Amino acid sequence: MDLNEIIKRNKQNVKNIIRLITKEEENEDLEQEVYVKIWKNSGKYKEQGSLTGWINTIAKNVSKDYLKSSYRKKQDITTSDDNILVLVKDKKATPENKLLKTERQIQIMKAINGLKPKFKEVIMLCEIEGYSYEECSKKLKCPLGTIKSRIYNAKKELAEKLQDLM
Repeated sequence: MDLNEIIKRNKQNVKNIIRLITKEEENEDLEQEVYVKIWKNSGKYKEQGSLTGWINTIAKNVSKDYLKSSYRKKQDITTSDDNILVLVKDKKATPENKLLKTERQIQIMKAINGLKPKFKEVIMLCEIEGYSYEECSKKLKCPLGTIKSRIYNAKKELAEKLQDLM
């Protein structure tokens, strides 16, 4: 297992997962932690599932652990009763929130389905299924620059269509 090759192939995918879960644009420390865990646990990887799926799971777990630890740090810092009340969240999703979330998802899927087929294809592969740009390029048998261009144009079109959601 060549770690440099693994990092090259999965770098964008790992970044996307971390960004999606932590809501932070860049977090190189978490990326590095993912690669260290891959390296340390490479002997445990069994070639039954895909390597990308295994790496995705590691990235998800590292990101979730980060959120848990950052929440605990925030909890330790705040000591006054008023501040603690602010941190307590209602974990039950209200019917209104569920409905709003469902409607939002429907609008997003309609917007994606309304894209030109070549734009929809790259959005589905890279943003929904988590393929890296390089993997998408190989899968669609077109240059990396074309993939990047299509992603850019698709996101631009989606931003216009979904402007009311932003």
